[in-house]
Amino acid sequence: MGLLDGTNQATYYGAGNAANYGNYQFTSLENIITGFMFAYVGENKIISKTSRTDVQFHAMRAIQELSYDVLKSFKSQEIEVPNTLSMILPQDYVNYIKIVRVGSDGLERPLYPASKTSDPFAITQVDGVYQFTDTDNADSDDDTTTGTDSLLEQSPSNTSSSFQSQTPVNYQLYDINYSSDIEISTEGRRYGLDPQHSQINGSFFIDQLRGLIKFGSALAGVTVTLHYVSDGLGTDAEMVVHKFCEEACYKHIAYGILSTRSNMPEYIVQRFKRERFAETRKAKIRLSNIKIEEFTQVLKGMGKQIK
Repeated sequence: MGLLDGTNQATYYGAGNAANYGNYQFTSLENIITGFMFAYVGENKIISKTSRTDVQFHAMRAIQELSYDVLKSFKSQEIEVPNTLSMILPQDYVNYIKIVRVGSDGLERPLYPASKTSDPFAITQVDGVYQFTDTDNADSDDDTTTGTDSLLEQSPSNTSSSFQSQTPVNYQLYDINYSSDIEISTEGRRYGLDPQHSQINGSFFIDQLRGLIKFGSALAGVTVTLHYVSDGLGTDAEMVVHKFCEEACYKHIAYGILSTRSNMPEYIVQRFKRERFAETRKAKIRLSNIKIEEFTQVLKGMGKQIK
């Protein structure tokens, strides 16, 4: 029976079944693999023989590639910034979309990356002499080191400590004594400011070596949200494909298998490369979710005359 069968509806809408809400729009990785083996593999088909393991590998690679630009496998995490002024990168983190602070009104205000700072490996020194970890159980007075000793890190580094102790400048204070643009003197025109720095929301940088996001001191105790990109392979439950993108996934798998085979005619490989591109573009358009009524409403706002 189909989804609209009375029993299925009772199961779907029943209490305690919230995990399944909206899942009809997706199909699982297992179904993708089974469908590909049935439709593309066999006698008198484009792929005469292949193992299910190969199909699974290329299916997972397809989900990865499609997740970055098409499937929109975007996630978010919200934390209250601790006194350490750092946030651990999520387990399935690939790249960030944006990092925002959440105000008391619930609105998100973007934080901007501090591209001109970092958290380098700071070497502990005593009178300019590098210090090493004592792994040879030697006396503390013994200055000799063995091949297993390594440089002793100073934590935090001076660079990171200086960054996290700064407070953003409120540039609006320069205009507080003026009521209109006409009355603003040259003192308040804020010529030459870099827009990414002329804001009071706060800033951050990502320490890729340690897997942390470092925030400025002004964000201590503030609620921040990280919106990030995942590759769609974090858990078994995430390995699903939207039905708008199902055909594109099949083309990715077919092209991946055919392009790695020896003695495969090049025109067939190129054919599936073009089909993969076409289906990916079609899926991206479908998943862009453009609604003509919403688009028209935005255009109306853009056409408003401002006097």
